[in-house]
Amino acid sequence: MSVLVNNFALDNVEMRQAYCDALIAEAAVNDKLMVIDADVSHSVGTGRFYSAYPDRAVNCGIMEAHAVGMSAGLSATGMVPFFHAFGVFATRRVFDQIFIACAYQNLNVKIIGADPRVTAATNGGTHMPFEDLGVMRLIPGVKIIEPADSSMYGQIVHAMANDYGVYYLRTSRRKTVRIYKDRVKFETGKAIELYDGKDVCIIACGIMVYEAIKARDELLKKGITARVLDMHTIKPVDRKAVISAAAECGAIVTAENHNALGGLGSAVCEVVTEELPVPVERVGVHESFGEVGTQDYLQKRFKLTAEEIVRKALICIERKGRNI
Repeated sequence: MSVLVNNFALDNVEMRQAYCDALIAEAAVNDKLMVIDADVSHSVGTGRFYSAYPDRAVNCGIMEAHAVGMSAGLSATGMVPFFHAFGVFATRRVFDQIFIACAYQNLNVKIIGADPRVTAATNGGTHMPFEDLGVMRLIPGVKIIEPADSSMYGQIVHAMANDYGVYYLRTSRRKTVRIYKDRVKFETGKAIELYDGKDVCIIACGIMVYEAIKARDELLKKGITARVLDMHTIKPVDRKAVISAAAECGAIVTAENHNALGGLGSAVCEVVTEELPVPVERVGVHESFGEVGTQDYLQKRFKLTAEEIVRKALICIERKGRNI
């Protein structure tokens, strides 16, 4: 039975609302869970957690490095801190604190980066990291998750809270297209196959999952069947799913709202190169900084679209035919 909704449409629940609902629900059964914010409780949507659990929420102000250090200290005492900031400040600005204070010390800290990439929209280039996945992938032991829609949060937050270690959750704040039916099971580290196909495999994450679905429909009109995978866990990437795609489709397109280097595309290419070399094309941002604009405009500006996935798929299939 399909895990997908019958009709794709903009969700009636904001991502930040669904996330906070999941956080509050988890806190009800886990008295060690705490929220640490860098003055983003309104922006990220954790304000209701402060009302529900005022003794387990701390606003550190715009001092992200301090907040990560506090999170590390709380973890060392047995707490499970969830640290929140905009994606650029949750990763690049505090890379050394996450690396040394959290990961190197083998502590249990959860990092939540809000609105990385084009979902930052009118916040502009200073708040629009295209490199956060690449930065976090470099840290040993860190697990990285990016949900495609709001339905994933309950299980993701539960998994993060109950699995010891450093996690990075990158997430949009506002409404996204609803992809999944209610109560679909998500497993960290295991891709979800949305459609099967034999000509090419599209591996996507986050907001690009919906673009991959649209691209699949366009390719079908051309007589091309595309397998579509939601690789919601970027690290550890689902190696088995990637190897199967290489073996059974012979061509892969990755699609991510991130730099084409360092993120999902690089993770997939590493597996393919090591295990079963096939043509791979990457849809992502190429040698660009962010800028101000609506999300729709920015997706077109940086070619994070179904049309670009289709174009890359056709190139990839042609390369497969030439064994390149």
